[in-house]
Amino acid sequence: MTDIKTFLEFRQDELSSAAIYESLASIEKDERIRKVYEKMAAVERKHAKNWEERLQAEGIQPPPFKPSIRVRLIIWLAKRFGPEMILPSLQAMEKDGSSAYLKVDADKQMAKDEQTHSLVLAQIKRTVRGGMEGSALAQLEGRHRSTGGNALRAAVLGANDGLVSNLSLVMGVAGATMDNRSILVAGIAGLLAGAFSMALGEWLSVQSSRELYANQIKIEEGEIEQAPEEEAEELALIYEARGIPSEQATQMALKIMQNKDGALDTLAREELGIDPEELGGSAWEAAITSFILFAVGAVIPVIPYTFLGGTSALLFSILFSVIGLFLLGAAITLFTGRSIWYSGTRMVIFGMLAAAITFGIGRLIGISITG
Repeated sequence: MTDIKTFLEFRQDELSSAAIYESLASIEKDERIRKVYEKMAAVERKHAKNWEERLQAEGIQPPPFKPSIRVRLIIWLAKRFGPEMILPSLQAMEKDGSSAYLKVDADKQMAKDEQTHSLVLAQIKRTVRGGMEGSALAQLEGRHRSTGGNALRAAVLGANDGLVSNLSLVMGVAGATMDNRSILVAGIAGLLAGAFSMALGEWLSVQSSRELYANQIKIEEGEIEQAPEEEAEELALIYEARGIPSEQATQMALKIMQNKDGALDTLAREELGIDPEELGGSAWEAAITSFILFAVGAVIPVIPYTFLGGTSALLFSILFSVIGLFLLGAAITLFTGRSIWYSGTRMVIFGMLAAAITFGIGRLIGISITG
């Protein structure tokens, strides 16, 4: 059964996007980016015409287009504060449009157009007026993968999760009972449970991403076979958004499309943001790394209970944890630019606050149990 309401909504969304892109083109000072907006508006109007034809085939005459209050507000913000103000909202709109079209089996190409527009907007956000940022240019040339910083950040945060969660667990048990064996067993159990949970979650996440990426590449391969001209246009549009002149971008895209294997690799990287060789990395490597990083942090508050007991073990557990939290906080300054003392002290305060709360809860439970 044809969903007339859905077709009308799709047409309205396409015309709204076209109106916004045309407005952006009218205020854009960079000639290259202005042409990109105009091309994107033309694609959106082409989509709208598709829905109008479907409606007319069902005997429905589409009403005159009237931009919604939200669309008028977005256009006003762009004119008042500049296009950069609304680019995140436009990206969200394109992603929503792609997701909606994927639910309509006959409209995979329109869904892909919306996905491409979202990527183009991301490139425009990174473009500096008069040229390209160094990072964008480096990515266009295939250099400087930005995985190192992300891996280091993941390592710091993974160890921090293990330390804070297991410190809270150990302090909670210590608040209820000072029995060394109970605290040690709870600490080790918390370490293993948390590490296995993190590893499993990471494995599922990465493996699911790999399967999704592999499917997207397979779809892209089919589209190269069926519609190479459209793929070349999309690739040229992405290059234009990065600041390359229109003619040069078209020539680059056509040259790339001459070799199917090279075209698939390039489109996967530029259009989908996927490295075909890695597909997001190894799921097992991610799981093992996650397990180790969590365990490294989680073992810190447990160590004193292996050779001390009672209050001494409790105090040394807190001391070791304070040192660990401060070092992790200091490591985070590599990403935030904050001072070592500020970040380290902040991490210690939050970690100790969590430990104090669980210790207090454990003390209340212990008192109630012992009567």
